Amino acid sequence: MLSHDFILDAKSIHKLSTTGLSAKTLKEQINDNLDFLLELWYAQGLKIVKHQSNYFFATSFIPIKDMEFCIVDIETNGSKIEKHQIIEIGAIKVKNGEIVGRYESFVNCHEINPNITEITGISVEDTKDAPSLKNVMHEFKAFLQDSVFVAHDIKFDYRFISLSMQNVGLAPLLNRSLCSLALAERTIESYRYALSYLNESLNLYPSATHHRAMSDALTTNELLKLSLKNIGDDIKSVEDLIRFSKEAKRLKRPKFNPTRENINGRTSEDE
Repeated sequence: MLSHDFILDAKSIHKLSTTGLSAKTLKEQINDNLDFLLELWYAQGLKIVKHQSNYFFATSFIPIKDMEFCIVDIETNGSKIEKHQIIEIGAIKVKNGEIVGRYESFVNCHEINPNITEITGISVEDTKDAPSLKNVMHEFKAFLQDSVFVAHDIKFDYRFISLSMQNVGLAPLLNRSLCSLALAERTIESYRYALSYLNESLNLYPSATHHRAMSDALTTNELLKLSLKNIGDDIKSVEDLIRFSKEAKRLKRPKFNPTRENINGRTSEDE
């Protein structure tokens, strides 16, 4: 996932993750100083390196076990960035299966819909002494650095955080990203792929509190570990993994929900 500020076309982006992009093609598209833009993109979380005269995402050469993955979850007081905001963020950095860092914070908010409070358990009272969105976004950016951004159904979390950063005067995110839901669809056979369903059916994180940011991040971490056990030996680099999560064939879902039984003890469809 790349911000609109990343000005290369889709074909060039694909080449950065596979065969490499020539300096000539890169310079033709940027209309700016290449060294300056490489530094700017790196400040936004995206590292591009030169290798044998071509340019690549740095993640093309990083083995999965050597990469820091930042697993992120947010809670918001609504789904529309134009009028809603983040009220809680939880993130963990993971390297080779081990948690190497944590970031967690409420965000000061003056209005939270009762329905949101019912779902998350978070009230305005919980956030009254919390730091501002601006402070939290600055802190999270410093925590994230150039890690691979991981979330379950990533489009919402990545976009909401990136736009929130822009709303407080920061540049948008450019970090390489990995969707744990898309990866699970290709590595774990399941009737459904909602995080709460996977947690229940696979017993990923028994003490989970669904719809709380850090708890969901920790649950996603357990899901990621399980998915990584099920990938083939040919998936070696981080870019291999990202590409696999997008392009590999999804596993066939069972026709019936194995977690629900009817009175005769047979599995029944989840309505």
